[in-house]
Amino acid sequence: MEVKVLERLPDPIILKRLMKIQASINKFLCQDEWLRYHSFIQDWAEGVCMAKIDNGAGDHLIILFSHEGCIIKGFDHESGLSPHAQDEHKVWQGIYDDVPKELLSLLEDDAIEKDDVTFCIWRKNNDTSWHKGKVEIPEGESDGSDFLLGCIFYTPEDFVEFAKDYFELSPSLDVVREIYDDFPITEEMIHLLNPNCETKEVLQELNDLI
Repeated sequence: MEVKVLERLPDPIILKRLMKIQASINKFLCQDEWLRYHSFIQDWAEGVCMAKIDNGAGDHLIILFSHEGCIIKGFDHESGLSPHAQDEHKVWQGIYDDVPKELLSLLEDDAIEKDDVTFCIWRKNNDTSWHKGKVEIPEGESDGSDFLLGCIFYTPEDFVEFAKDYFELSPSLDVVREIYDDFPITEEMIHLLNPNCETKEVLQELNDLI
């Protein structure tokens, strides 16, 4: 299972593109920023972009893209590896031990909540594969990586199925396919995804993702 979790992840360039696409569609489907499941901040810090998945139930996935590489911090609040599940209230041993310093330092911003973590995955720009810390997971427990990485939707079909459930909308699969294929986004496309969306407002927001 561990190998499959890492093998599922595409290289950082493709992952960044996917996260931007999903963040864009979230803007169209949900006017309330705090309720969006996927988000993306192009200029999170100097030379750093941030993608985030927040399911509103206490679980999150933060992905930081930098010139040095990419680091993914995940937090499953129900996991036994959570600091909140331990008397010592500390990061589970091994999660951050092998992370390169130049990538680990990206998590130091208070808004990242570095210690709220149940798994960490990283990949330096000169790496050919993703890495994960050597963590002993107790029998019957999960670090949440399979669950949270499953919230990255690689196909338009998977995203539409998710959106129907989460946003209680039925976005056009044809339009979602076009966005996944990098078609220029128009007001008409946004209206087909969500007739109630303020199209001019979200088109302006899209500039933040470029």
